[in-house]
Amino acid sequence: MANHDDDWRGDDWFVDEWHRSTGWAAVDDEPPAGHRDPAAPKRGRGRLLAGFALGAATVLGVEYGSTVVAAAPVTVVTGTALPASGAAGAAAPVPSPSPTATASATPAAPAGQPPSSSSASASPAPPPSLPPQRPGTVRLPGGGTATLVRQNLGPGGELPVPANLGQAAWWGASLDAAGGASVFAGHVNWRGATGPFAELWNERIGAEVTIVDSAGKTWRYRISQLVTVHKNDLAARADYLFGPSGPHRVVLVTCGGRWVGGSDGYEENRVVIADPA
Repeated sequence: MANHDDDWRGDDWFVDEWHRSTGWAAVDDEPPAGHRDPAAPKRGRGRLLAGFALGAATVLGVEYGSTVVAAAPVTVVTGTALPASGAAGAAAPVPSPSPTATASATPAAPAGQPPSSSSASASPAPPPSLPPQRPGTVRLPGGGTATLVRQNLGPGGELPVPANLGQAAWWGASLDAAGGASVFAGHVNWRGATGPFAELWNERIGAEVTIVDSAGKTWRYRISQLVTVHKNDLAARADYLFGPSGPHRVVLVTCGGRWVGGSDGYEENRVVIADPA
């Protein structure tokens, strides 16, 4: 893609031009039956009006590593999902954090008597073993796995959304890049089913993310930042979160918060940043 840095005139100009040329529509964003937003496009038109389907990325192309990519996305619309409650204003059905285990007081056995078997500490059950990770996938700390689909901007500047819950769009830096963000974006849910990226809402600092590339090499990253961004605020933080500057990192993105419909779907993005381990 040719570099159009000389034509850049700021986010407001870009968004206005993009709206004018594409008609602004988030791909496949729709609430449940009976709660359709009147402003939302009808099914079947979404993909034709997909101005930056997964996000309104700036049209200017920049090169880093060996890949031509979009500059930092202005918005990320990965929440092309249906809220499970079926009503506008519902929260994304993200998993609840595991409750913190608390020790319960056990009466001490009388002197001279061994403790009963019920009071003996039980050995913790070993964690379930995960199947081998397939090439071309990302695995999240909780075991959720998505197939990575390399995406390039189309002739109109669109970046297609993943085809299903089991896929994540990948744009940005290659895994062996010296700097910049490798951005993986996936659905939080779709048609009542929860996607692997819903896990992003419950991640913890220090947890491991693994990527197996198409050649079978494993890349390990550890989560260093957990960020929740209202979509109205994302443009101001896009360069920091998704841009080609700074050290190499993996940036995982999904949606959540309240379902607001229209072009936004959910009102927030969850951004998880992981550094090379």
